[in-house]
Amino acid sequence: MKPDSAIRIISGNSNRRFAEAVARRISVYRGEAVRLADARVERFNDGEIFVEIFDNVRNEEVFIVQSTSRPANDNLMELLIMTDALRRASAKRITAVMPYFGYARQDRKTSARTPISAKLTANLLTEAGVDRVLTMDLHAGQIQGFFDIPVDNLYAAPVFALDVKHSFGDLTDVVVVSPDVGGVTRARELAKRIGVGLAIVDKRRGAPGEIESMTVIGEVAAKRCIIVDDICDTAGTLVKAAQLLKDEGAEEVHAYITHGVLSNPAVERIGNSVMKSLVVTDSIEASPEVRAASNIRIVSVAPLFAQAMLNVAAGNSVSSLFNEAMLGPIYEAFYRFD
Repeated sequence: MKPDSAIRIISGNSNRRFAEAVARRISVYRGEAVRLADARVERFNDGEIFVEIFDNVRNEEVFIVQSTSRPANDNLMELLIMTDALRRASAKRITAVMPYFGYARQDRKTSARTPISAKLTANLLTEAGVDRVLTMDLHAGQIQGFFDIPVDNLYAAPVFALDVKHSFGDLTDVVVVSPDVGGVTRARELAKRIGVGLAIVDKRRGAPGEIESMTVIGEVAAKRCIIVDDICDTAGTLVKAAQLLKDEGAEEVHAYITHGVLSNPAVERIGNSVMKSLVVTDSIEASPEVRAASNIRIVSVAPLFAQAMLNVAAGNSVSSLFNEAMLGPIYEAFYRFD
């Protein structure tokens, strides 16, 4: 193992709670206080973003913690301007820590004359001066290839596996469900980690945005079903899939979603649905409505990102964190699933 390197953490406005949690975890891991850098990110009256870094970052390893979630454009622009400020301040290496990578759903041309906005975002980050990207559960793995700089894509599956084992007890009646064919790989990964079966919800679309029919492939009767996906936006498809599973005889329906975008009316839909629980990570700052919801629970991935940032700074392996056997001691020591 290489020795730990000095690091500097700077937070944008998108998810400061998460950045503070990461700094606390790093402080515990290293046995010394690590604070967020002294900086301000403000807006002029016309909405222009202004950034000022008060700490000296010359020749330092700097991590900018910023999810490009709602408002996506403002948060992305904040990240770009912070990067430019740090580059001009002679930071040694700038890593954009983006727990949620916005525009990831626009990873290909879906019809004539449409953009590939994920590629544009990659170009903007690179041109601004980002040297490395650290993110989690990219909507499409090929987005890593949009960058000409290193991209570390962490996975929530090991954390979800630990949480399931803590929360569900005996797993003999549990089945993992993919809400569509495209998410089978993600669902299969969790099913393999916890040693249970897999089912799939097959959707047939009529007009764009309209689901004509949904069919369950696999055995879900008398089972506790866990729907797994990377993003939940308005929760329309998720709620329909949960109802279908109940109609097919499922005993309980739960969901594990990495990025809880949860745009209106998602929280209301989830609250009125048959789902017993929805678990999301803190990759996106939870709104007061999300925190108040009785059947939505938040699992922190701050310990995962904190260790990944330390590994990046020290030149150690990041892929070692893909295994819950490695994450287990980290979470058991500093985080309680509840």
